Amino acid sequence: MSRKIVVLGGVGAMGKITVKDLSETAPKDAEIVIADYDGMKAKLLADDYVNQGHANFSWAQVDVRNLDQATHALSGATVVINSAPYKLNIAVMELCLRLKCHYVDLGGLFHVTLEQLKLHERFAGIQKLALLGMGAAPGITNILARYAADRLEKVTEIHCRVGSMDASKYFPKPALAVSYTLATILEEFSMPPAVFTKGKMTFVEAMSGDKPHRFPSPIGIRKPMYTIHSEVATLAPSYAPKGVKEVSFKIAFDPEFTDRVRFLRDFGFADKEPRRIGDVSVRPIDVVNFVAMNQPPSKMLGKMKQYEVVRSIVKGTERGKKVTYVVDCHTAGLPQWGLGLDVDTGCPPAIAAQMLVKGEITEVGALPAEKCVPPEIFFKYLKQRKMKVIVTKKSGWKFET
Repeated sequence: MSRKIVVLGGVGAMGKITVKDLSETAPKDAEIVIADYDGMKAKLLADDYVNQGHANFSWAQVDVRNLDQATHALSGATVVINSAPYKLNIAVMELCLRLKCHYVDLGGLFHVTLEQLKLHERFAGIQKLALLGMGAAPGITNILARYAADRLEKVTEIHCRVGSMDASKYFPKPALAVSYTLATILEEFSMPPAVFTKGKMTFVEAMSGDKPHRFPSPIGIRKPMYTIHSEVATLAPSYAPKGVKEVSFKIAFDPEFTDRVRFLRDFGFADKEPRRIGDVSVRPIDVVNFVAMNQPPSKMLGKMKQYEVVRSIVKGTERGKKVTYVVDCHTAGLPQWGLGLDVDTGCPPAIAAQMLVKGEITEVGALPAEKCVPPEIFFKYLKQRKMKVIVTKKSGWKFET
């Protein structure tokens, strides 16, 4: 059986984590291709793995805006993991339709996800799966929600929450520590977030709703806020048959980080309209993103002290009684792999790709994670990567969201 797993955007922050996961967990007879627009960086990274003894690693220079070139470069792919910027999702899906292979991404920031879902019939027609949103959030959040919803006759509410802490010491201390592109973060801080409430989709003010929420220790009380996310786009229709009326997503960033990104947004650096500066035309968001993504690398001093909880709160009825499931995924990073909290975003795509290759995911079409990823099997793979899922069931619907 062909087992060629491509990581597109494989030299990016998340792509590198996915590649590392595959180097540790994928069968040696699986071909792993690190693909990127920057072919030289892809080659250097692939060569590094080959020199470490991973003879099954190779590289490819790929421009997804050139379908002919990309199709030729990735011919024979079994699954393409898309770690490129989300605005390229549709282009990469078109590439996978040409390649007749599976597709996995990290999410489409709500609006792009809605467009991606329209390709369902085309992927079903070639008997392949386009798995939309398979990181931490969306991704783990959706599967946690499904685990609870599967146990309920009726689902009334689904609320996804993410909270983290980082007490590690770094040198030099980054002015603004970003794990994925600052441009996407600025969009999350600027675009009106979707909230499904009283059975209808609505949009609220960016960064609103930041009321206290208690996460498990060592995180404690944080103030997660609404940001634009894909969970709301898919969980609402997925559980409409069970009667869901409320779906929301909130995330709690570090307070200092939040204040600094808010300042950049309010100062105009989220602006996408070109500005002329002398003889050059630039977009403010591109300038600040370039600077942020090219900060001098920091080195962690001493022991890693990080923790994140990805949480889904699901309310409904079980055997006629009101219950609330709180399903949490805990991670403290993977120091043995040299990776921090972002493993809960970078590892799930590698898990999904391998589940597809093994036949543990069998659905076809363009689908979100809650529609196709079996929770118990997925949780087993999370555990192998030191991520722990804890399920708590409470009577009634009074749990604060």
